[in-house]
Amino acid sequence: MKRLRLAILFVPACLLQIQAHAAVTGQRVQATAKVKHVTFSADDGAVISADLYGTGDYGLVLAHGGQFTKESWKPEAEQFARAGFQILAFDFRGFGHSHGPGDSDIFTAPMHLDVLAAVRFLRRRGVKKIAVIGASFGGSAAANASIASRPGEIDRLILLAAAGTGPAGKIKAPLLEIIARDDANVDGLRLPGVRAWWDKVPGPKKLILLDGTAHAQFLFRTGQSGRIMTAIFRFLRS
Repeated sequence: MKRLRLAILFVPACLLQIQAHAAVTGQRVQATAKVKHVTFSADDGAVISADLYGTGDYGLVLAHGGQFTKESWKPEAEQFARAGFQILAFDFRGFGHSHGPGDSDIFTAPMHLDVLAAVRFLRRRGVKKIAVIGASFGGSAAANASIASRPGEIDRLILLAAAGTGPAGKIKAPLLEIIARDDANVDGLRLPGVRAWWDKVPGPKKLILLDGTAHAQFLFRTGQSGRIMTAIFRFLRS
């Protein structure tokens, strides 16, 4: 009985955030999140494959990193969907079944168009507010999408260890940046470059520095995943 009582008393922080968001939005916490496979087109004709989770007036577009595909977001997508968000996790051109101009080189293809196509797909479904969460190279594409977007298209921007390649001063949405202090590649630590770009974003903005070396989506596989999800929920509700 003692063990049972302890189990009942322990509630993960991310679950509390799910319940809190549902209370704020007036939506019920969904027990399960069914997945619907959809496709749509980008402005240059690229065909984008995506997974749609949940329902709701607040949409989240999930843009994966270079080592991942849309399926990598499943654990996070299900948490967001249970909180009442409508989630669209998509494959960039050149990944999964998505394809289009330039998809043979992910570093030169117009990936920001894929992000905008995902945002506009949710808008056509009647979603009233949209945030984009982008990881690593997907975060760069998400930042560039904010720069290229029409005013009000993207309401919140969350980047995981990423910076845009366009002018930071033209970011059109409040920004949350999350990165591990010792995250590095062959060129060295990523933080100095990300911080230099983030400093130029006009705001409102917030930077969260985490301990460790985990890069972008790999952060969700660490013991800090609860803290990350809590920070994201708070930012989305702010």
